[in-house]
Amino acid sequence: MNKKIAIFWFRRDLRLEDNHGLFAALSNGEPVQAIFIFDKNILSKLADKNDARISFIHQQLLRLNNELTKLGSSLWVFYGDPLSVFKNELLAKMPVNTSIGNVYTNHDYEPNAIQRDAAIGEWLLSQKSELLTFKDQCIFEKSEVVKDDGLPYTVFTAYKNKYYKTLTAESFKTFDTQKYFTNFYANNGFPIPSLEEIGFEPSEIEFPVIEFESILKEYANTRNFPSVKGTSRISVHLRFGTVSIRTLAKASFGKSETWFNELVWRDFYFQILWHFPYVVNSAFKPNYNHIEWSNNEAEFEKWCNGQTGYPIVDAGMRELNTTGFMHNRVRMIVASFLTKHLLIDWRWGEAYFAQKLIDFELSSNNGGWQWAAGCGCDAAPYFRIFNPAEQTKKFDPKFSYIKKWVPEFQEFHYPAPIVDHKFARERCLQTYKDGLQKL
Repeated sequence: MNKKIAIFWFRRDLRLEDNHGLFAALSNGEPVQAIFIFDKNILSKLADKNDARISFIHQQLLRLNNELTKLGSSLWVFYGDPLSVFKNELLAKMPVNTSIGNVYTNHDYEPNAIQRDAAIGEWLLSQKSELLTFKDQCIFEKSEVVKDDGLPYTVFTAYKNKYYKTLTAESFKTFDTQKYFTNFYANNGFPIPSLEEIGFEPSEIEFPVIEFESILKEYANTRNFPSVKGTSRISVHLRFGTVSIRTLAKASFGKSETWFNELVWRDFYFQILWHFPYVVNSAFKPNYNHIEWSNNEAEFEKWCNGQTGYPIVDAGMRELNTTGFMHNRVRMIVASFLTKHLLIDWRWGEAYFAQKLIDFELSSNNGGWQWAAGCGCDAAPYFRIFNPAEQTKKFDPKFSYIKKWVPEFQEFHYPAPIVDHKFARERCLQTYKDGLQKL
């Protein structure tokens, strides 16, 4: 008779501690084998073979495997189509007289991931096993925070107010996985594929450490100034789950409402993507799909390369291209500039950010770009157009941030502004007005 071995599938939760799905697997009593799959369907679309995110994931997998080795187990890492991996490679690695038991993992809210999980779940049922998923990457998900009539919120302030009313001590409850570490399946494991074996090269980008408590006290006062170390830069760790959302929420609640609200925003965009999956390719407000974008490719390239002649915009783009990170205030400025000043489709900018950001998160990136373009839920009105010069006066008055990334901004050879602000503002207002009248 075959012995069933439960599987825990790491995805966006690369940690052993306080991991909901892992806790469910280990506490069930069966031996648990941990796996990770480099999804070929996703990786094949990444043009940059130095993509820092793949390096980050690889580093974390080596760390996880080291931790599991100390527990007498290991991490099995695969590269391929996830369904094919389950049907073939995983089965091939299973010891004689064993079979795949229930597969535990944590929820993923992206449309493609939902389809992937449905296909794998269906196959597992044919093998007399189940795919069991759990909430782990947010405090509230799906329809846990909705209006009294059950409909989803589409305005952040109303969502936030209900969110706070819904919070209880149970919301921050952690999962003591360590208590069940002896239930990991004992084995010597297999070599983890190198970056080169999956078609990538090590990135030279330096990743931030997990440290946030020191900035909580002054966060509300410093978060908008890109030259100041006023943000935690913990977003990449949240993105890949190397830190628990419950740990961050519990540590910040009551200490910095402004910082905690950033976590609420993250949950808000998760539930928007869940309830309105069409936003992946369309404006949340469909009537904004009628706007006639200029989509000048030469201007887009100058924006990408930080050569627009607007120092604060160019500084942000150069920071992004160099580090895989951009300060949040500057993200709003460069996104507004692309969509409002250059009249380039927000989807172009969203795709570029998706390619470059080490903390890329589909729901938040989509939500942020639609907010900037004025076409999203809870969006800034389309007629609110950031003035780069005024934004610089407010948030980089001594040009400290600009000098770091655009040292030549006062030199003769620095390019002239790609477009005049007054002209761009008037053109934008007219273009949006014309597009919205096409209903």
